[in-house]
Amino acid sequence: MLQSSLGRLLKEVLREKLTPSELKALYAGFDVIGNIAVIKIPEPLLPKKSLIAEALLASLKNVRTVLLQTTPVEGEYRLRGLEILAGEPTFETIHREHGCIYKVNLSTAYFTPRLSAERLRVANQVKEGEVIINMFAGVGPYSILISKRVKDVMVYSIDNNPEAYRYMQENIKLNKVEHKVIPIFGDAAEVIESRLQRVANRVIMPLPEKALSYLPTAYSALKDGKGIIHYYEHIFYGKGEDPLRSAVAHVSGKAEFRFDVEYAGIVREVGPRLVQVVLDLRVG
Repeated sequence: MLQSSLGRLLKEVLREKLTPSELKALYAGFDVIGNIAVIKIPEPLLPKKSLIAEALLASLKNVRTVLLQTTPVEGEYRLRGLEILAGEPTFETIHREHGCIYKVNLSTAYFTPRLSAERLRVANQVKEGEVIINMFAGVGPYSILISKRVKDVMVYSIDNNPEAYRYMQENIKLNKVEHKVIPIFGDAAEVIESRLQRVANRVIMPLPEKALSYLPTAYSALKDGKGIIHYYEHIFYGKGEDPLRSAVAHVSGKAEFRFDVEYAGIVREVGPRLVQVVLDLRVG
């Protein structure tokens, strides 16, 4: 369900329980991951967090748990603080997306359904016979979706979060793609330097906080220095500024290789004047 639809649903559910000013203060949307809803509540409404959560739980038949996000996504493993507000006391769920199954504990590994369309966009570009490196794989959504949609493909799927890696291993088995997705635990730069130099036709970098600094590593993984790099970055922008142009400038300043930008797009809004962008770079 789109965020705009979820936002309207939340306000409709709470129309009889909150004042008009309180309704206006509510955030516009929330995430549903498997059977867990994750909501943010502005500080003035925190005394009513249980009321809000119980109302939401009662209105969504497929939701069994409501969690409150208490901190931003942060840290080495991109985790967020979570508090159980209503329903079953768990952080673990199974999320279904594009015919794939992803098991995840939201307190120990990062996952967002807001990248669903972007994951599909990338997967639809992959051709038969490709070797792919996913440098920041998490619980495996990019890697597994690609392997399910492309018959002849090999995906090296790397992550340095031990919990995300454990769930990735389980998800590879759940989706029956053990022969196509190779899970690797470790830092992507160290893994590529030690064993995956010049092997890939395509490299995916779905970690905006690290993509720029790891760009030389991504290039070193491309076979014969040619292929596609899917590069992601968070960009702050001021009035009249183009975040896509800024991202291209950042890459141009870092890359010591020739590339063309085949596609540039805004994946999603992350915050006020903060967006996640993607650049598809054709290298060589």
